[in-house]
Amino acid sequence: TPFYKQINMEGKIVEFRRSRRTKYNTQMIVEVPSFTSKEKSSQLVNKQLVWTSPGKLKKQIKGTIKTTHGNKGLLRVHFEKGMPGQAINTKVIIS
Repeated sequence: TPFYKQINMEGKIVEFRRSRRTKYNTQMIVEVPSFTSKEKSSQLVNKQLVWTSPGKLKKQIKGTIKTTHGNKGLLRVHFEKGMPGQAINTKVIIS
């Protein structure tokens, strides 16, 4: 099977999707280390992913990969709830 069809892969949340004045709380930019081009990362579009919060409660926020972001293989993810700032530089599980 191809590499991108593995059951669980890890990615890292890089930043909120934002512009000069607006920050989108439900959309994040995610980096997957093995996907370094726009063509490779477009294979992950419409996959589900889960972010688990640190701490005792271990809340999970689910999201969907909507499209690529830029030419370096980053992904734009839409989460069902607003994400906290502590989610930046933490890992997500892509399934």
